[in-house]
Formats: sequence, structure tokens, C-alpha cells
Amino acid sequence: MQSNNNKSGALLSVVIPAHNEAGNLPNTLQGITGVLETEAIPFEIIVIDDHSTDKTAETINRISEKDSRVKLVKNIYAPGYGYTVRRGLEFARGEAVVIVMADSSDDPSDIIKYYKKILEGFECVFGTRFCRQARVINYPRHKFLLNRIGNLFIQILFWLPYNDVTNAFKCYSRKAIAGMQPLISCHFNLTVQMPLKTIVRGYRWCVVPTNWYGRIKGVSKWNIGEMGSRYLFIILYLWLERSLSRKDYYRGTA
Repeated sequence: MQSNNNKSGALLSVVIPAHNEAGNLPNTLQGITGVLETEAIPFEIIVIDDHSTDKTAETINRISEKDSRVKLVKNIYAPGYGYTVRRGLEFARGEAVVIVMADSSDDPSDIIKYYKKILEGFECVFGTRFCRQARVINYPRHKFLLNRIGNLFIQILFWLPYNDVTNAFKCYSRKAIAGMQPLISCHFNLTVQMPLKTIVRGYRWCVVPTNWYGRIKGVSKWNIGEMGSRYLFIILYLWLERSLSRKDYYRGTA
């Protein structure tokens, strides 16, 4: 990650992992660029193509020709959400980095909330879809049940007031991203590793309500049958760091 020192208009990097999302990306990018332009926020959008077999790469190249702020990056690592996001972080230049899903499920206006909180001095901003101020549409019932059970387990284990740790849509400062290294999650368990690592390591964080809308095109890549043990591994790995490391990796000491 390269540096940007313009704090008054800090560059925002939007990192979007994408696997076979050609049908969703034009609307997703249009929504994001629209709200960021309205707020006059300097930004770059990095779309990482995760070994897609559709026209994801062609779609992004076509958009990038018209808007140089949109960049295509190929995931040169093995397929997987974690590998793809980690690849995107290698190219992010912003003082703030927000991870957004390619399927238009995240509300672009919530990115503004995140960005403003980073400018206030928070190093991590987490969204919660499960509060009165949030709006959630078409969330699958079985996935909702698994989500609530999993997040409750994390809350109890780490004594956290935050109830949506598994939410992929989060924002981090450059300092927090550097401090959470190394990232070892290869798949969707990265959505848990990143926030828990920053919390365990003492970075300043806050929570804001965020909206979520079900995807219109394509199918979700998330599969609990493949992810259950991977989530548990990462959760226990970070619980052990918190419990046994004697703060060797705490901010300012690592």
C-alpha cells in the first residue's frame, strides 16, 4: 500500500472482490461513484477478479476506460474471498479502505458514514445490519439463523457488544490494516479475522447501522458447509492470541 498524506481530503480506497459478478458490477459501481462524487470524496475503486469465468474482467475494463478511478486487479493467488481481498489490499493507496461486496447488497450511502468516522479518528468502522436503525431486505431465513448463532458465539467468547462481526462490509484505516498483518484467512473467514484482529490488538473502533439488500442477479458464493470449520479455526486462533500472547502483538508493541 502506498501512502497518501492529504488528510483534509483523505483518499478512500474501495476494495471489491468479484467472482462472476459481471451482471451486478455496473450497478454496484454506479451507486458507489454517485454517492462519493456527491460528497466530493477523493476515491479509487479496486475490483479484484477472482478467477471469473464470465465477463467480469471485460466489464471492469470497459468501465475503467471511461473512469480511470476504477481499476481491475487479477487475483493471482488461489480462488477464494480471503485471497481476493488480500490481493486488493496490496494495491490500495487510501488512508481509509472500505471493503464492499460486488452484488449491490451493501448500501453505498453507508460508505459515507464509514469515511466520516475514520476522519473523526476511529481506526476501524464496523457496520451492523441487526439494529433498529438498519434496514435488511430479502435476507435468507436459514442464513439469518446461522448468522445470529455464530455472532452470539463470538460475542460471548470475546465479551463484545458488537453483534455483526461476520459482516464483510467494513472500513479500516491504513494503520489498522498494517497492524492486523499477517492475514492468513483464505476464504470468507477473513470477514471475521480482520475485525477481531484489530479489536484484540487495541485499535479504536466504532459501530454504525448499515442497510443490506439481497442480490438481484447471480448466486451467493458463501457456503456454510465449506466455511464452518474455517470460521471456528480463525475465531479460536484470535481467542488464543488475546488470551495467551501477553499483548506481544498489541498496537505499539509489535
